[in-house]
Amino acid sequence: PFFLGLMDHLAAKGIRCPVPIHARSGARATQINGRPAAVFTFLDGLSLHRPGADHCAAAGTALARLHKAGSDFPLSRENALGLPTWRKLAETTKIDADGVQKGFSELIETSLALLEHEWPAVLPSGVIHADLFPDNVFFLGDTLSGLIDFYFACNDAFAYDLAVMVNAWCFEADGAFNATKSKSLIAGYRQRRALDKDEIAALPLLCAGAALRFLLARLYDWLNRDAAAFVQPKDPREFARRLRFHLAVRSPQEYGL
Repeated sequence: PFFLGLMDHLAAKGIRCPVPIHARSGARATQINGRPAAVFTFLDGLSLHRPGADHCAAAGTALARLHKAGSDFPLSRENALGLPTWRKLAETTKIDADGVQKGFSELIETSLALLEHEWPAVLPSGVIHADLFPDNVFFLGDTLSGLIDFYFACNDAFAYDLAVMVNAWCFEADGAFNATKSKSLIAGYRQRRALDKDEIAALPLLCAGAALRFLLARLYDWLNRDAAAFVQPKDPREFARRLRFHLAVRSPQEYGL
């Protein structure tokens, strides 16, 4: 109900996303061959492998529009991969972490201790996407045509969602941080939704948290591979490098604010 209802709600507010096609009964989900199923509208567009600064700006604006459109969505869902879950993931992967990359275990423990102590308790919050990587944003030419994959959507801090995007959109293939893309992404977001002083001050910590979240999730999948799975696990090491970058940031201005 949360995911299917959210997509209906966002589409009604002008957010371009796939929407469930309702059955004659009005239900969004049904049964096909004894299994739960839903049919969705088709969304035109392609995801970009190497988005530029203008694409980052458009994606940032789309995220802010999503946050505002979801402000009156009546359902809520806890972030299943939020800060309270990171300690358990860290403990589960601790024994084998250094086998993936030397120093992983210490990096994770040091970062987690910092984040658990410093994580902001109160920031503007609501429905967030929580996974708006470039492969979940479609473009037709240079025009953003829609957003997909809402199955990590939940209720959490808006600025944390922006921090996820900084990690996902603003690092190059060689691991280098692209400040121009970050500046464009955040500026695009601020065109539709202002960031308050607490959100700005918390951005380096939120970016580190987002990097740790994806590092831990990827590390867990890397260490617990299912040979029969269709989706291959992603290398967690790129997020270790991003995490180290964020931990070294001393001012939100380093992100282009």
